[in-house]
Amino acid sequence: MIRLAVRVRREQAELVLAELLELAPGGVEESEDGDVVEYAVYGAPGELPDLPDVRAAAGGALVEVTTSEVSDDWDERWKAFHQPVQIADLYVRPPWAPPRAGLLDVVIDPAQAFGTGAHPTTRLCLELLLELEPAGSLADVGCGSGVLAIAAARLGWGPVLGIDHERESVQATLDNAAANGVSVQARRHDLLRDGPAPGAPTVLANLLRPLLLHVAQEGFSGTRPDALVASGLLAHEGDEVATAFARHGLRETARRHGGEWVALLLRR
Repeated sequence: MIRLAVRVRREQAELVLAELLELAPGGVEESEDGDVVEYAVYGAPGELPDLPDVRAAAGGALVEVTTSEVSDDWDERWKAFHQPVQIADLYVRPPWAPPRAGLLDVVIDPAQAFGTGAHPTTRLCLELLLELEPAGSLADVGCGSGVLAIAAARLGWGPVLGIDHERESVQATLDNAAANGVSVQARRHDLLRDGPAPGAPTVLANLLRPLLLHVAQEGFSGTRPDALVASGLLAHEGDEVATAFARHGLRETARRHGGEWVALLLRR
């Protein structure tokens, strides 16, 4: 089995991921190393994308591309990489991990490699979400595999809408919602091309700094949020994003740190 790894600069990681998923629709593995994000795909010789295509997809964000041979048990090691996450009474797990009695169960299949909630930015979002009382509709801006949207639906928000610029993310969210027996709508929406993010009384936005600033600049379509959870930020970026959303009448009421990451709870 061959492993193809692409290392890119963090600030352009989401855009590069979108291009890589066009080349490797089966999904990618994601890890971080400081200011660099590594995406890896696995396959037999001849199954992986051509290196020139990969380099073109990464463009100016490219740090390096490497290939290596891995043992045939890579899929089992990949499963070990995705571990359950418990946050208060919420338990987010991959399908192969058993549920825990007495906890609110959320099952997320990381087949598309968008994660199961273990990343600090997702954990921080869930921590702040648990501080809110479920109240009406909720929008998850950049839904990925649907972790936040599905957790919100399980906690009592509704209707819940997830948007993402990736078709694979939208499908993963719909599939995972069905597996959890909850109603979550999901659709494709490119924040840079399709207009403002959809509004709702509660909005979750686990995005990188440039996209969060773009959302703050463009505002929201429809309902203005009364509560916004903004994550995907390095610690030193929190103040800038809080200031950007303050012009919408959203003021910071809580901040959570996880390693080098920070998430904000903003309320009207």
